[in-house]
Amino acid sequence: MHEQTYDPERVARLVALLRALAARIDALASDADLLAAGPELIKMMGDARSELFHYEVRITYDTPEVAESRRIVEQARQQLDALAFDAPSDEEDEPWRRG
Repeated sequence: MHEQTYDPERVARLVALLRALAARIDALASDADLLAAGPELIKMMGDARSELFHYEVRITYDTPEVAESRRIVEQARQQLDALAFDAPSDEEDEPWRRG
């Protein structure tokens, strides 16, 4: 279960990683420095990208309890839709009931 969720400690590490990338970019004073640091920045961005991907996947993971709740809600919606579909429309209703 731990592999499928993204715990608060890992969230803090991701935030720190993103802030470190931003700080490094900010620390490079000139355009020439920024461009010269390309390989370093690519590595940092790759690490951040990878961790952001894991965050996105795991933050949207449904625990078994949440998945069961979603299933119950979806089943209720389908039953409601079926009831609405089975109800006679105004066109099918008896003429004296039209208002």
